[in-house]
Amino acid sequence: MWVAVDVMSGDYGPVELIKGSVYAVNEYGCSVVLVGDEEQISEILLGYEYNSDKIRVLHSTEIIGMDDAPATAVRSMQDSSIVKAVKLVRDRECVGLFSPGNTGATMAAALMFLGRVPGVYRPPIAAPIPQENGTPLLLLDAGANVDCKPEYLAQFAIMGEHYVREIFGIPKPKIGILSNGEEEKKGNSLTTKTYSILKKLPINLVGNIEGRDLYGGGRDVDVVVCDGFVGNVVIKSTEGLAKSIFNILQTQIEHSTIAKTGALMLKSSLQTIKKRLDYAEYGGATLLGVDGVCIIGHGASNSIAAQNAIRVAVESARSEVNVRISESLIKYKIV
Repeated sequence: MWVAVDVMSGDYGPVELIKGSVYAVNEYGCSVVLVGDEEQISEILLGYEYNSDKIRVLHSTEIIGMDDAPATAVRSMQDSSIVKAVKLVRDRECVGLFSPGNTGATMAAALMFLGRVPGVYRPPIAAPIPQENGTPLLLLDAGANVDCKPEYLAQFAIMGEHYVREIFGIPKPKIGILSNGEEEKKGNSLTTKTYSILKKLPINLVGNIEGRDLYGGGRDVDVVVCDGFVGNVVIKSTEGLAKSIFNILQTQIEHSTIAKTGALMLKSSLQTIKKRLDYAEYGGATLLGVDGVCIIGHGASNSIAAQNAIRVAVESARSEVNVRISESLIKYKIV
């Protein structure tokens, strides 16, 4: 299976993304197309050993920046690394793509050139959130659709259920609706109407969940649905909080000899915690509901993130998540 990787986007440029791509090829036996400046890519590849039959380069001359207007950039920059990576999936030369670039542009290109899976109203971004037990929770929508209808959230629940079952290996995922209280009548018009739709479906609905339940400290849940505005705030707040906690710990440790001694004793445990909270371990967020696998990475994606994103793209393609999503939406008549 071939996966397209946009190596020109993101904060680190091609070096880290190529490194992660080579690691994925060597570790998983998959194949990748590195999309970007051919001269730069070829020079970086000289520093690695890999099966040359499993890596090829597709030259592109343009890069869509983080500040570029997504739709306009996609239409006007047809030779950009993001657009050319998406077209590889459209043309069935690759089973999926990974880009840590402009999220809006990646979404726009995916919708423009891949289209939606039959029956899908709005493709959501499905983002994994680390929990206490080590198994990530899937939150969707994490930012693709800021204004939603109850039917959209109902579809998100079905999409999330299939994704978690196939990728996380959870046979019967527990579904929750993010609200300001556990009671069925709590929440706004969007959440209460979504609840009334989901409780009629043959899914494992646990009901409303609150923000404190997202990290495993309260109700047991595997998939949480909300509109993209709320979801994006949650994701960025989580990222910021995790970073702040470790910055505070580091500052306190540096100012105390006793703390330094304790930190040395707890070094392995702290490293485990940091790894569990690291977005790179999950590769990226998946844009579900488009006709092809699309993994959207953090702008600061490093080699580990790239490697894991490629792995997730291959797993998603093999499990045919999109086919199962479409079948369920039609079966449950949420179309």
